[in-house]
Amino acid sequence: MITGIDHVVIWVDDLDAASVDYVNLGFTVVPGGEHTGGVTHNALVCFMDGSYLELIAAKGELPESHFFYRQHGQEGLVTFALLPDEIEKDIARARKRGLELEGPTPGGRTRPDGQEVKWQTAKPTTHDLPFLCGDVTPRELRVPTGAARLHTNGIKGIGGILLAVEDIEVSKKRYSALLGREPMVGPPDPDGPAVAFSVGDATIVVIQPTQGGMRDYLVARGEGPYGLIMRSGASSGPRNIDPDETHGVGMVIVPG
Repeated sequence: MITGIDHVVIWVDDLDAASVDYVNLGFTVVPGGEHTGGVTHNALVCFMDGSYLELIAAKGELPESHFFYRQHGQEGLVTFALLPDEIEKDIARARKRGLELEGPTPGGRTRPDGQEVKWQTAKPTTHDLPFLCGDVTPRELRVPTGAARLHTNGIKGIGGILLAVEDIEVSKKRYSALLGREPMVGPPDPDGPAVAFSVGDATIVVIQPTQGGMRDYLVARGEGPYGLIMRSGASSGPRNIDPDETHGVGMVIVPG
């Protein structure tokens, strides 16, 4: 069963610079290490709900065959991962419902302290869908706990992800096949046709934008994550973080 959002992937040009910028925004940033193969390295922003943001950068030229490669080459949201409790069974269920997934494929990285971390992934063939990331080594080795999850800006977790897609009906069927459920009934979205899926304590909102900034974003970058809804312990109303400060990531912070 898929239990919730595991992490969100944020591509940055310079990992050290991005880490400093996120610290300046009130986030606690933990060095992640180098991925197997030495192509990329990362840093993590972990939350009390168990999810995290992954700041990731290439250590050289990123090959076009890499799962995170995007032709536009811009910083910002690339994709996100869902957390399965038994990845092989979740892959089999999704395939039975007609969805094509690649995997399980082994992955891993070496932390700065030398600890090896291992996982398995299942990857979709289209960018509107997330991938699955299931742990082989204990999850606490991959996702730090304790003080690493406390942030001076008060953010406690990921409340939702907004996705821009080309065809809402096609993407709705793909998400239903992946998650094994139909979308929730929600209010209309001003940007275009939309559906929403509940995953753990978060919501995935899939939108086919017909106008405005989201449509421009879709045309420029292709299908995939458009923005994040972050939960905060503060009681004040929603507020935005400028994407120029987050290396291209649109964030709305809401009480929760």
